[in-house]
Amino acid sequence: MTVPTPARVAASFARLREEGRTGFIPFLTAGDPSLAFTEKAVASLDRPGVAAVEIGIPFSDPLADGPTIQRSSERALAAGVRLSDVLSLVRSLRSGITAPIVLMSYMNPILRLGMERFAGRAARAGVDALIATDLPMEEAKEYRKVMKEAGLGTVFLAAPTSPPERVRKIARASTAFLYYVSLTGVTGERKALSSGLARRLEEVRSLSPVPVSVGFGISTPAQAKGIAPHADAVVMGSALVHAVEEERSDAARLRALGAKVDGVLRALSPGTRR
Repeated sequence: MTVPTPARVAASFARLREEGRTGFIPFLTAGDPSLAFTEKAVASLDRPGVAAVEIGIPFSDPLADGPTIQRSSERALAAGVRLSDVLSLVRSLRSGITAPIVLMSYMNPILRLGMERFAGRAARAGVDALIATDLPMEEAKEYRKVMKEAGLGTVFLAAPTSPPERVRKIARASTAFLYYVSLTGVTGERKALSSGLARRLEEVRSLSPVPVSVGFGISTPAQAKGIAPHADAVVMGSALVHAVEEERSDAARLRALGAKVDGVLRALSPGTRR
């Protein structure tokens, strides 16, 4: 049984630095439209250039997510997917893939299971790090302690409204990487990103001792390429979930997902990193 540590995430980012490329972090909601599909999809995402795979735990009230990911959570919950199923999914995947696995969750499912029980089960399953989307860094003392004791990495979110001193604190609380939210609002595909995003990312990177990933709104390979020199990894979720949502068979879903991922990985080829 492998008990992971944040070292797997650190090794992934170190490898990307050596290759001179910005990493890609694809996101999928567990159980959308089925756990069997998610298992096949995550396995297909284990590719060179992928810094980590982010798996969302479906939740009934995902406040940070736009309509696309909200619908994916609704479909997964309607299929009966629960937190314990997601941990079983990770356990099944772990021995077959090398990419770090990062879970994204709201705190309610974690607290309902029990924080220490969750952390222990997640570590034993092979989870590398956790993004607790609705947990402010200031209220995370016990959470950070429990995650550290279990060997799990922490990822906290910084926003365009976060002042420099708060960014420093968020970065220090993040043991895997810092997640920079590119816009004020919820997740979802956008035609254009903020004109000041590159400058803001450079500032955040200068304040952070851990890698900086950027997500929310990144929808196309061109957008990913444009911000690649200014970030350590680019996160894409809604565009991938939407591609899966549009198809009616697992084979078609995997083809659509693969085409999207291929385009982003080409855009983030070696040499894109500053």
